[in-house]
Amino acid sequence: MVSLSSFGDIGGMAQSLQQSIDAAVKRVQQQASGTADTGAKGKVQEYEQSVAKSATNTAPFATNIGTLIKDNSRLNVFSSLASNDPADFYKFSVVAKGNATIGTVGDAGVRVQLMDRQGKVVADSNKDSGSAYDAFKKMQKGELELDKGDYTVRVARDKDVPVKDAKSYGVQFRMGSYSKDYDTIAKQPAQGSNPFGGNTKLQGLAAMLNGGSSSTASSALSLLGSSGSYGGRGSLMNALF
Repeated sequence: MVSLSSFGDIGGMAQSLQQSIDAAVKRVQQQASGTADTGAKGKVQEYEQSVAKSATNTAPFATNIGTLIKDNSRLNVFSSLASNDPADFYKFSVVAKGNATIGTVGDAGVRVQLMDRQGKVVADSNKDSGSAYDAFKKMQKGELELDKGDYTVRVARDKDVPVKDAKSYGVQFRMGSYSKDYDTIAKQPAQGSNPFGGNTKLQGLAAMLNGGSSSTASSALSLLGSSGSYGGRGSLMNALF
């Protein structure tokens, strides 16, 4: 595989994932073997990035999995929810309006939600989510139209699944056929890791996002200024505005 380098700093390289994740990757590849454009078979370029997820489980620190381009790119992410890990977040961009397809694989009891830039849930795999579930079913068939823009994916457990249960999963997005396949392997953060790299400005802002005081928020925003950014699980400022 070609090393993926076009989406910024990806942090430390993952050495391996659980066997269940490896099995999920193989199943997705097998299931998708007939979805590429007929004329492109044998010519699909494959790219892979291995990332350590942020220790902060919030949408602003979502892992960037790439750009969705009609008849060009397919985006795949493989990971697991560790015991007591509430959710994982991923982000991608759509360059032009079009019908998108979603595919999922892995353990039962995993919930997948797609949100737009404003945080509105566009599609939800939970059967009790009404119109958002209807949209998810349409997206499974490749019949859900997505506007140009930025999207966030939230992967969590279904409500009736104990938070202590570890869950492995794979999620895939495409628009029509594809000639470039982008795989993101997201591993658990190292125990005790600091997602901010000692940046006290971002630590303060994260405290605000997780329910900190208004004084903490004001202090963090004034310190951050217009040049603050984070290159881990996506851009913080892009996610906020």
